[in-house]
Amino acid sequence: MLYRQRTARTARTPPASMFTLCRGFWGGGTLKETDLNACVPFPRLTDKSFPELDPVITDFRLQIPDGNPDGLNPADLPNGCSRSDLSLALEDCMAALDLFLRNEFEEAQARLRSRTKDSMYHALTYATILEMQAMMTFEPQHILAAGTTMKEAQAICQRHRKKSSFSKNFTEEELHAEVCYAECLLQRAALTFLQDENMISFIKGGIKVRNSYQTYKELHTVLNSSAYSQGHNHGHFEGGVKLGVGAFNLMISMLPTRTLKLLEFVGFSGNKDFGLQQLQEGSKEGTFRSFLCNMLLLCYHTFMSFILGTGEGDVHDAEKLLQPYLQKYPKGSIFLFFAGRIEEMKGNLDAAITRFQECCEAQQQWKEFHHMCYWELMWCFTYKKHFKMAYFYADLLSKENCWSKATYMYMKAAYLSMLTADDCLTFGETAFTLFRQVPGLKQKIAGKSLPTEKFAIRKARRYLAENPIPLPAPPLEMMYIWNGYTVIGKHKDLTEGMLKTLDEAQKKLDSCPRTDLSIDDQCLLSLLKGLCLKHLGHQEEAEHYFTLVLCNETQIKYDHYLVPNALLEHGLLCLEQGRRDEAIKLLEAAKQNYKNYSMESRTHFRIQAALHKAREWPAKERRKAKSLGCPVTEKAKEPQIHHISPTVPLPVIQP
Repeated sequence: MLYRQRTARTARTPPASMFTLCRGFWGGGTLKETDLNACVPFPRLTDKSFPELDPVITDFRLQIPDGNPDGLNPADLPNGCSRSDLSLALEDCMAALDLFLRNEFEEAQARLRSRTKDSMYHALTYATILEMQAMMTFEPQHILAAGTTMKEAQAICQRHRKKSSFSKNFTEEELHAEVCYAECLLQRAALTFLQDENMISFIKGGIKVRNSYQTYKELHTVLNSSAYSQGHNHGHFEGGVKLGVGAFNLMISMLPTRTLKLLEFVGFSGNKDFGLQQLQEGSKEGTFRSFLCNMLLLCYHTFMSFILGTGEGDVHDAEKLLQPYLQKYPKGSIFLFFAGRIEEMKGNLDAAITRFQECCEAQQQWKEFHHMCYWELMWCFTYKKHFKMAYFYADLLSKENCWSKATYMYMKAAYLSMLTADDCLTFGETAFTLFRQVPGLKQKIAGKSLPTEKFAIRKARRYLAENPIPLPAPPLEMMYIWNGYTVIGKHKDLTEGMLKTLDEAQKKLDSCPRTDLSIDDQCLLSLLKGLCLKHLGHQEEAEHYFTLVLCNETQIKYDHYLVPNALLEHGLLCLEQGRRDEAIKLLEAAKQNYKNYSMESRTHFRIQAALHKAREWPAKERRKAKSLGCPVTEKAKEPQIHHISPTVPLPVIQP
C-alpha cells in the first residue's frame, strides 16, 4: 500500500511570473526579459480566494512504507466502491471511446452521460469529449459547457481521493482518483485561458497547471518505486501518469529559451526525449489513455514540430502510430484527418485532398471535423495555386467556424487578389471590400488576439487608405507563416510554379510607382524567392535574396518580421551546407537582436528548434557535409547584420 504526507489544503503562493507566462504562451503573446525581473510573489492565496476552485494539495509526497503498518485490507475502500467497480467503469469507458472513434459520437456521449454523477472515469471522459469539441469550434457556449462539465468531473474525482490526512494507506481507486484529478486540472486550465480575459483567471489557470504538474511528478515517482504494488488496473493508472508526464515534458521542452528560464524559475522542467519516450510507451500499452498518448504524438509529429519547428515533422513515426488505428477504424474521422495531414506533409497533395474529402463524407454529426479538413484543403489548393478552390474553403470556414473570422476573411480577400477582375465577378465580392472588413472582425482568445489574426489585420490595414497599395502576394506570404514552403519544396514542379507566381508579382511591383511601402514589398518577395530557390537547390541565389532583406533592414517601414525570419532561413541554409558555426551565429542574432514584431512567438519557436538541431549536429550529418565538399569545422564568418547603411538599395528598386 501507499501513503503520503499531506499539508493543509491551501494553495501555494503563485509567482507573478505565472500570470505573465499564461498570457505570453497560451495567449499567443511574447515574454520579455523584464518578466524575469518581475517575479515577486502575490500575497498568499488560499482556497477562499477562489471559492469556485476545488481544494487542491500542492505540497505532498507519495511514499512507499515498509509492509502494511496500519494493517488495512487493500480491498476495504472508504468510498464504498470495490475494485471490480473501477474495472467495470474503465471497461465501459473504453467501450464508449470505441463508439466515439467509429464516429458514433452521440451514442458515445449518451453511454457516458448516464454515469457522470458517480464514476470519475465516466465524468472525465465525457468532459474530455466536450472539451475536444470546444477546442475545435471556439463557440462560447461550447467552451462554457465544457468548463462546467470538467469542473463537475473534478468534483467527482475529489470525492474519490484520500479523505484522511492521517492515514498513510492508499487504495488503488484513490491512486486513480489522483491521476484523474490531475488530468481535470490540466484540462480546466486550458479552458480557463480560453474563457476569460482578467488577471484572476490567468492566476487560477496557472495554479491549476502547476498543481497538475506536481501531481504527475509525484505519481511518476511512485510508479518507479521498487515497493510499489500493482493493482488490477495498474496499466490504466500507469498510462495516465505516462500521458501527463510525457505531455508536460514534451510541451515545456519546445518553448523558447526565454520562456524556459521563466518556467524553471517557478519549478517546471522538460526533456523532449523523455517526454516522447513516455508517450510512446503509453501509446503501446492498449490502456484507456493509449489513444490520447497516440493523438498527442500524432499532433506533435504532424503539427507542432512542423508549424513551430523547422518543418521536418517525423512522417515515418506518424505513419507507424496511425496505421493500427486506421486499420481498426477505416472510416474514423480522426484517423482519416491525420492520414490526409501526413500525405500533405509528404507533398502528395492529391492523395491528401482525397483523404480530407473522405473524412468529411465519413460522418455528419460533428461538423467540427469538417472544419479541420476545410482548413487543410484550403492550403492544399493554395500549394497547387488553385486559388478559386482555396477561396471556396476559406468561405465555408468564414460562415461555419468561429476560430478566427478575421483570418478567414483575410484569406478570402487574399485569394481574390490573385484572380482577374472577371473571375472575381463570379464570386460577387472583391478583394478590396473584403480586406476592409478584416479589422472589424477582431476577437480575443485568452485575453489576447490570435497572433495570426493580428498579422492579418495589420496587413489588411493598408486597404483602409483612400488610395490603397495592394499587397504583392498575400496568400503566398501567409503560406510562409504556416511553414507551407517545406511542403511544396518536396516537389520541384510545385516550387517552380510558386517561383513563377513570385516573379509575376515582382514584375507588377516593378511597374508601379515607388511608394513608402515598396521596400517592404520587395523584401517580402525576396524572402519568399529565397525559400523557393533553396528548395530548388540554388543555394547561392537563395543566400543572395536572404541577404538582400538584411541589407535593407533600416528601410523597412512596417514588416519588421522579415528581418529575423530572413536570418532564420539563412541560418537553416547554412546548416544544410554544413556551416554549423555560422548558422548558430545567424540564429542567435535573430533571437537576441529583434523583438516586438509580427508573429514573434512563432518565429522564436522555430529559432529554438533550429538551434536545437544545430547544437545536436550528428556525426552522420558532418560526414555528409564533408562528402559534399562543405566545410564543417571552418571558422564562421561574422554575419553582417549590424550598422548597415540605410542607403543601400535593392537592385530592382531605383532610389
